[in-house]
Amino acid sequence: MVDAEVKRDRIIIRHKGKKWDWMLEPRYWRNAFLWTACLLIFPILCYFFSPILLNTLITANLYSAIAIPLALMTVGTGRLNFGPNFFVGVGGYTAAILSIAYGWGPLKTLAPAILISLISALLFSPLVILARGLYYVLLTLLLPLVFLEVTFIYSDLFKGDVGLAGIKLLMDLGDVKINFLMIAYLSIFLVLLYLLVVNKILKSRYGLIMATINDDEEVAHGIGVNINAVKILAFVFSAGMIGVAGWFYAHYFGTFAGITYLPLTFMVKILLVIFIGGRAQVFGCVAGGYFVAFLEMILIATLGNIQPVVFPIILFILLFALPEGLFGIYRKRRYREYLPTLHVRR
Repeated sequence: MVDAEVKRDRIIIRHKGKKWDWMLEPRYWRNAFLWTACLLIFPILCYFFSPILLNTLITANLYSAIAIPLALMTVGTGRLNFGPNFFVGVGGYTAAILSIAYGWGPLKTLAPAILISLISALLFSPLVILARGLYYVLLTLLLPLVFLEVTFIYSDLFKGDVGLAGIKLLMDLGDVKINFLMIAYLSIFLVLLYLLVVNKILKSRYGLIMATINDDEEVAHGIGVNINAVKILAFVFSAGMIGVAGWFYAHYFGTFAGITYLPLTFMVKILLVIFIGGRAQVFGCVAGGYFVAFLEMILIATLGNIQPVVFPIILFILLFALPEGLFGIYRKRRYREYLPTLHVRR
């Protein structure tokens, strides 16, 4: 029998000796609700006032969807991966090749894109154990660049700098503006899903273990933590999430070219999203993704050809001006406000 009890600040549910305690205090849900509402309303405003902004909004969400699992990978391995776009390329090319060769739609290519991303991450996972410091940085930095060279060498399969075309579109409702609007909401759903999953992991027992490894590996080893297993698990799981972003890119544009996602320029954007958002703060990744995407759009509209020079300069200045990132400023004033969690106690 289920026994539910509603109190002033919480809901308590009891069933078969277990107790679920759900906090209802505004500090646990108010700002999360407000920011989520803003994310959901923004596409509607763009749709009615400036549909062109929808493409930038989708780009911002995809930047965030890459940065969030990268933040989890950083916490879980204690190292910052400088080649997350490698897994974007793996997921994107997997979806593109299957869609073109077999006529598969987005739903059919999603699982293979995740699977191949996981397998490729598992193959390179020993890097988080064997490589340290600068060696890890260089090796992860080289992965997407080597993959880019492979796309040129095997141009019959990857089509070189032209890329693969003819991929089944993510959505085709007969109206371009409606397509953009629905894809915008799909990208927001992806970001919110990633936030919930990663936030739940970081607040769990495994999150505590990851934080211990990130802080001091010797202490973690001393208390009996299998450091290598946790690192590999964090690396592989996060890579699978990043691969979904590549799948999204492929079906969103209907084309996929490694020259767009594998070079250093794309990697720098993702790293800047993390640092400007708040140095591996998962909620800051969303703020950083929107900031970088919309700043890039504004500079392209106003500066034209010199935008590629001014854009990184502004971002690097902000790295020094905001050492704790955008979310760090917010978190200083509202430290305890985060998404609610469901606590299970015996």
